[in-house]
This record gives sequence, structure tokens and C-alpha cells, in this order.
Amino acid sequence: MAERDEIVSYCDELLDADAFEDYCPNGLQVEGKRRVDRIVSGVTASQALVDAAVAAGADLILVHHGYFWRGEPAPVVGMKARRLRALLGAEMNLVAYHLPLDAHPELGNNRRLGLGLGFGDGRPITGLVWGVDLDEPLAPDQLSSRIEQAVGRRALRVGPEKALRRIAWCTGAAQGMIDQAAAAGCEAFISGEISEQTLHQANELDISYFAAGHHATETFGVRALGEALAERFDVQHTFINLENPA
Repeated sequence: MAERDEIVSYCDELLDADAFEDYCPNGLQVEGKRRVDRIVSGVTASQALVDAAVAAGADLILVHHGYFWRGEPAPVVGMKARRLRALLGAEMNLVAYHLPLDAHPELGNNRRLGLGLGFGDGRPITGLVWGVDLDEPLAPDQLSSRIEQAVGRRALRVGPEKALRRIAWCTGAAQGMIDQAAAAGCEAFISGEISEQTLHQANELDISYFAAGHHATETFGVRALGEALAERFDVQHTFINLENPA
């Protein structure tokens, strides 16, 4: 068992949370029990994840997508009220890290996706976009196979059919960064989602684009952080993957 505030302070420092201008608060979002014995991690603090954490006897939920997003309606009604009522009723802590968990050089979503793709020497190339230069080029179908193995689903691919020597990626809803990847000389860019204009950008920028799933590409960081906390503190950790096709 460990102190909640000690866990949160450790995460804040480890992820350098204060360095990010984010779309939501990072760190402790909903206060619950002071003492933590069991952590449940997941991608998004949906009602289903809250209910699963309560059923598992967790004291703290650790997520990538938490609450209180910039621009969302402020009233605590409807879905928001139900989620908060369940958390507060169970004295459950909710801890969330968004951009800090994308960017971390060891535990972050981008680092861990790169490892899953077999790109151990991946590195940041511009902002949150990571990349790798290959000694031997991959065909698009070969990269598609690597993505499927890493995230458990087939990516939607658009753009030219060409040999891929420099590959970039950014997890989640980063399809708009395709122009940054192209400007960095990449032949391929991997992210989670695809927009209508992404097809046209891929063709006109001459870069292959792979949409591998917002949820699927962001299971890595929060799970790695939860495992790291279990190693450092006297707590149990369970990652709950609630499948999402988006």
C-alpha cells in the first residue's frame, strides 16, 4: 500500500507534467482514498472503465484520456454526473496524463509504439512526431503487417505505393501532423485516426499514411506507467483494455 499523493507527485515529476500546455489538467483529477493498494489503468475514463475498476477493488484509476477538457460544457449533468458520482461513491482516485504520456522518452505512447513496431532506435524528429531511418526499406504491406502485430488490428492505408525508408509516427488523433512528417522527408506516417482530407494530403505530399486506431495506438503508455508504478510502490496494477474500433 502506498500514499496517493506520493504516487501522483512521482508521476508529475517523472512525466514533467508542468512543462506541457495541454487540453486538460494532468495529474490528480478526482480525489479519492488517501491510501492506494490497487491501480487499474486504461486508455479512457469511460463509465465502463470506472465500473470495471470498482468491480476490481481498485483505489486509483490511471488513464490517458481523463476529464475536464478545454471547451467542454461546465455543468456536471448527465454522463459527466454519472461518471463522477461513481468515482466519488467508491472513493476512487482518477489520475490522467495526456500529452506528457505521449512524449515521455521511455514510457510514452510514441516510444512504446515504436518498440512494438520493431523500431528500437526511434526518436523524436519534430515536436511529438517520432521517426526512424531504416537500413533496409519496407514495402507498405510489410509495414501494415508490423502495425497489425503491434496494435492488434489492420491499419487503413492511403497514399502512394513506394518503398519506405524513413517512417514517422504519432499516436492518437495526430493525422494533421502528416505535413510535418512529409516536410521531414518521411515516406510513411502512422497515427490513430484519419480525416477526409488525409487521403488528399497523402497523395499530394507523396507520403503513405496508416490509420491504426486512436485507442489502439494509445494503449502503450498508460500500461507502461502502471507497470512502472507497481514496481516502484507497494501496489498492484491491472491494465484493462476496453476495445474501441476508433
